Amino acid sequence: MKDYTDIIYSPVITEKSAYKMQNDNVYTFKVAKDATKTQIKKAIEQAFGVKVVSVNTLNTKSKKRRVGRYTGKTKTYKKAIITLDKDSKIEL
Repeated sequence: MKDYTDIIYSPVITEKSAYKMQNDNVYTFKVAKDATKTQIKKAIEQAFGVKVVSVNTLNTKSKKRRVGRYTGKTKTYKKAIITLDKDSKIEL
């Protein structure tokens, strides 16, 4: 298995994910594109010392963005939505 720092990149903090963190004990992370659900689960448990109940993953699509007259696309990444045991909590 890879080291957990090679799998987990950063948390995704949005209004929707912050609301789920407070109420449902669900956290969202940017992860490596080639990481599997079992690797993500082991990496979260190793990094934060919590019990993971389920892992859902999705690949985000790039979106067109414009700055002035220049157009471009955002980067694509893999997102993991982690559900923790009701006794566990992550401090971000």
